[in-house]
Amino acid sequence: MLFDETTFWFFFSFIALTIIIIDLYVTDHSHDKLSVKKSLIWSSVWITTALLFSVFLYFYLEDGHVKSIEFLTGYLIEYSLSVDNLFVFLMIFTVMGVPKANQPHILKWGILSAIVFRIAFILVGVGLINLFHPVIYLFGAILIYASYKMIQDKQDKIDYENNVLIKYMRKHFNIHTGFEKNKFFIKKNGKLFATSLLLTLVLIESSDIIFAVDSIPAIISITKDPFIIITSNIFAILGLRSLYFALSGLVDLFHYLKYGVALILFFVGVKMLISEIFIIPTPISLGIIIFLLAGSIILSLILKKRNAKKA
Repeated sequence: MLFDETTFWFFFSFIALTIIIIDLYVTDHSHDKLSVKKSLIWSSVWITTALLFSVFLYFYLEDGHVKSIEFLTGYLIEYSLSVDNLFVFLMIFTVMGVPKANQPHILKWGILSAIVFRIAFILVGVGLINLFHPVIYLFGAILIYASYKMIQDKQDKIDYENNVLIKYMRKHFNIHTGFEKNKFFIKKNGKLFATSLLLTLVLIESSDIIFAVDSIPAIISITKDPFIIITSNIFAILGLRSLYFALSGLVDLFHYLKYGVALILFFVGVKMLISEIFIIPTPISLGIIIFLLAGSIILSLILKKRNAKKA
């Protein structure tokens, strides 16, 4: 029995809402930092949920064999980019001196707002291509440039002092340089102050918007179906809080991951630029992306082990 796309929208919305409730509230991350083991377990649960969703697409949606592969490819691209984004979040928390007890609260609001921004970016991006197809070449060029920047940028520090939004906040708000539980605003002597927690959230959101500029064109290179683009994006974003706590404990193990992600961006950028001359089938794209991502992780683990032996 096949279902139409509208039914799958309701199905997806139910799953997404369930994940949000469980991940953001039921697991109650805010009371303590999740251990690496528990974080990996929760992350595997959300990844499995996404994979099961692709299975349902395969069997119960018209052209499901095509849509399922598109979803998996898009999900893998967005998930790998989201993982790289989490490393930036880790640096932001370190630079801003955010206590571990406050980090889950910021991640909660960061992820919820990221969902809204991503959907808006997707609709705009797809709309632009449908309105003026040559914009796809601009998207391809953006991805190739982004891959170059990712390899060149060592990301040793976060220059939050020169962030445009932070400058705006400091100009228009009274700033309390401290953390008052999970409050974004506090009142002191009758005046309203923005806390460092809010400044950190602004940094998180601004970095996510920058990543969205890369990630949305990347998924559009695979499919222009808003349903597949949105669902693969949201599934990649949901559950990132759990993954963050796992990566914060394993950050040294994935030194070459960003190079794999950079190569993925380069590949999909080239795919977009040559789309009018040669179309790379989605299953082949999926295989190349898996190879690049898995290769960068395996290389990181091998070299980490070698360096440990030398030490």
